[in-house]
Amino acid sequence: MNLNQHQESVRNQARMMTRRHFLSRCNSGLGTLALAQLAGSSLIGDERASDTDNPLAAKPPTIPARAKNVIYLHMAGSPPQLELFDYKPELERRNMEPCPDELLEGKTFAFIKGKPKLMGPNYKFKQYGESGAWISETLPHLATCADDICFVKSMYTEQFNHAPAQLLLHTGNPQFGGASFGSWVTYGLGTENSNLPGYIVMVSGGTNPSGGKSLWGSSYLPSIYQGVQCRSEGDPVLYVGNPKGMTRETRRASLDTINTLNRLELQEYGDPETLTRIRQYELAYRMQVAVPEVMDISRESKSTLESYGAEPGKASFANNCLLARRLVEQGVRFIQLFDWGWDIHGTGPHDDLQTQFPNKCNGLDRPATALIKDLKQRGMLDDTLVVWGGEFGRTPMNEARNGSKYFGRDHHPDCFTVWMAGGGVKVGSHGATDDLGYKVAEDGVSVRDLQATLLHMLGLDPYKLSFPFQGLNQRWIGPANSPEVRHELLS
Repeated sequence: MNLNQHQESVRNQARMMTRRHFLSRCNSGLGTLALAQLAGSSLIGDERASDTDNPLAAKPPTIPARAKNVIYLHMAGSPPQLELFDYKPELERRNMEPCPDELLEGKTFAFIKGKPKLMGPNYKFKQYGESGAWISETLPHLATCADDICFVKSMYTEQFNHAPAQLLLHTGNPQFGGASFGSWVTYGLGTENSNLPGYIVMVSGGTNPSGGKSLWGSSYLPSIYQGVQCRSEGDPVLYVGNPKGMTRETRRASLDTINTLNRLELQEYGDPETLTRIRQYELAYRMQVAVPEVMDISRESKSTLESYGAEPGKASFANNCLLARRLVEQGVRFIQLFDWGWDIHGTGPHDDLQTQFPNKCNGLDRPATALIKDLKQRGMLDDTLVVWGGEFGRTPMNEARNGSKYFGRDHHPDCFTVWMAGGGVKVGSHGATDDLGYKVAEDGVSVRDLQATLLHMLGLDPYKLSFPFQGLNQRWIGPANSPEVRHELLS
C-alpha cells in the first residue's frame, strides 16, 4: 500500500467512527477533556491563542503584485456586447440583411436554425473620455468612467452553453469538479480579516447562475477556501446565528468542547479537513458579531446610498455593489457578485432587447459606476481589481426562435467583451472583432489567458499555483502551459 492509499484508508476510518467509539478509544476521556479546558487548553493547545495554523492567514504574493483584492461582477446569461461596448457601423448598415453563408457553414448554434438575419445595434453609441471608448446609451453613468476602464473586446471561449461556459471561466473546467477562482486566490494569499470569510459571494436577479454553487466551490482544495454566500436581505448568512435559547456564552462553551474533540481526532488521524472544521466553527462564531455590522449598509451616508441606488433591507445588485466595497474595506480578499437575467434571446418580453435588456442595464449602470468611483475616491482602486463580464458573447444575428417577433441574440463563444478597472490594468480598448462582430480579428484573449493574467496581477504565478489531487498538480489555468499572461493589459 502506497502513502496516498494509506492516508485515504486512515481518513475513511476516521469518517466511519462514531463519537462514542472515538471517546472509548481515547485515553483521556471526558474528564481529561474538561481538565484541559479548565487548564486553558494547555494539554492540546488553545484554538484561539495562535493563528500559526490558520489556513486563511494572510500570505505574501509569490511574484510582484499589482492588486491585492478582487471584486468580480458576473452577468449570468451573458449580455450582448454589440449593444454595450462593441460598436459595429457595418453591422448597423446591414441591419436585417440575410446572414452571409460563410458565417453559417459548419457552424452550430444553441438555438438559431435556418438562415438568420443580421441585426445591427439596437441602441446608439458614442465615444467617451480620452481613451475614446465606445459605450452605448444604455450605460450613461458608466460612460463617465471610460478613462478608468480596460475594455477587452477580443475575448473568446470554448463553450456555448451557460453552465459549461460559467464553470470553465470560474473553475477552469467546463465540467463539475474544478476549484473556483476565489478559492484559488484565498488558497494562495489568505485574507486580512480573521473575523470574516476570505471569499464572499452574493447573488441578485432572483436565482443562482446556471453553473450553480459549484461556481464558488473549493472542490479538491480544503473547504475552508470555498465561497461563503451572503445576502443583503434578511439574515446575512443562513444558519450562522444562534438557535433560540442559546446565548453567546453557551455557544462559546459548546464550541470549546467540540474543538477539543476535533483536535484529538486531528492528532490521531491527521485528516486536514478536521482542522478546516475547527477553523470554520471558530470563524462562524466570530462572524456572528462581524458580519451583521459590515453588512449593515444603513450605516452609509444618504449620498452614498443614492449614488449606488442602494436601499437598506432589500435584495439588489446595487446593495451588493455597496457591500462589496464595504467588504474590501474590511480586508476581505475576494468578493464575487452574480447577477442573473442577462440571457437576451428575444423569445418574449422577459428576455428581449427592447424590454428586459434596458431594465437590466438600468440595474447595472449606477451601481457599477458608483463602485468604481467610490473605490477611487477612497484610494482603494489602485489595489482592488474590478472585473465585469459574462460567460460568452451574443451573435450578430437576430435569433428569431420559432418565428418570434421579439429581438434577441443567440449564444456566441467566438467573441465577447470583458472590462476591468483598477488593480494595475491598462486603460483603453484591447483587441478587436471583425466588421460584423462575428469573430476575433485582432489580439484574441482566451478564457485561460484571462485566468493566467488575473492570477499574475494578484502576485500568484499561474503556472506554479497548484494543488495535488488524483495524481496531478491541479491548476486553475488547466494542465497545459499554453495560457499566456497578457502583459499588454497591464499598466
